[in-house]
Amino acid sequence: MSHKNKYKVAIVGMSFGLEFIPIFQRHPNSELVAICQRNEENLKRLGKIWGVEKLYTSFDELIIDKDIDIIHINTPPYLHADMSVAGLMAGKHVACTIPMALTVEDCHRIVIAQQQSGKQYMMMETVVYSREFLFLKELYKKGELGKLQFLRGSHQQDMTGWPAYWNGFPPMLNATHAISPTLSLGDNEAEYVSCLGSGTIEKEMIANYGCPFSIETTHIKFKDSDLGAEVTRSLYAVARQYRESFDVYGSKKSFEWKQTEDGNHYIHEGETTTPVKIPDYGHLLPLEISEFTQQGVYDSKDNQHLSFKQGGGHGGSHPHLVHEFLMALVEDRQPFPNAVRAANITCSGIMSNESALKNGEKISLPGWTHKGR
Repeated sequence: MSHKNKYKVAIVGMSFGLEFIPIFQRHPNSELVAICQRNEENLKRLGKIWGVEKLYTSFDELIIDKDIDIIHINTPPYLHADMSVAGLMAGKHVACTIPMALTVEDCHRIVIAQQQSGKQYMMMETVVYSREFLFLKELYKKGELGKLQFLRGSHQQDMTGWPAYWNGFPPMLNATHAISPTLSLGDNEAEYVSCLGSGTIEKEMIANYGCPFSIETTHIKFKDSDLGAEVTRSLYAVARQYRESFDVYGSKKSFEWKQTEDGNHYIHEGETTTPVKIPDYGHLLPLEISEFTQQGVYDSKDNQHLSFKQGGGHGGSHPHLVHEFLMALVEDRQPFPNAVRAANITCSGIMSNESALKNGEKISLPGWTHKGR
């Protein structure tokens, strides 16, 4: 098991999971001891490249390894719930990529497993650790935005060519990138949602998930607050450059995300509009991992992978995610977002899709997705 303040980590899923190998290897509070992937040939190749000795093709075998403290899950969405629950109940701390799960019931299973196991769970939501979000959080804490008045999230993406399980995927079913910043900036929770579905995708895709919409737009009412947010998501049959964005409207200053990749973010103050360059926040991290806010994990010509030449992908969030989870364990506190907060964020999207299928019916989130319940 781990030494004091140093945790032994296993990464599950070697596609997106590759991004986190050297971050865990270099962080002063972790030791990467195992990786897991079904493809044994590729697993052995990666183990050799990264110097990892424990190689698992079976998740069930990995979770009974008493030498592992943390499991970091980076598998397809439909596997997240079962793996998270199994990991927690096996006595492991669990960090899992988004979404938490694909049903409200599975989100609840994870919340219960976390509470029963006494282990920590964190949904590794990239946006709330991106440099853009950290910039806005800094402005908000300094009082420069004033009172928050309205928030907007948008995540539009063309999923053509992705793995087949994405075909026909309902836009709001995995909307955490767009929903999470609206709820997180002011430490809010969703009380209820009402969502409009619009347009149609190709007929052969509709049968996969039973959702015909090309775009879904939801309104989220915040609990115990006068605030609300609007979130838009699209995956198919919409002509739009990739955009993962977050707008904040405050009484003193407002922030609007750039419209295109080569555009500018803007700060509005009264009727004055100023383009703004977002700073990096690597200085918040241990020196050993701070460089990963600016580049992908492959740091030599011998370790290149076409899928991961991402630069500072996901807004430089990857090392911040790792650091937050490890510090939560070191400091014996809940990470952000923990199981309950992750469920509130994730269920906001799941229930928004349900609302769209019911012509915009208002749907309240269950009480167990709220703090203190």
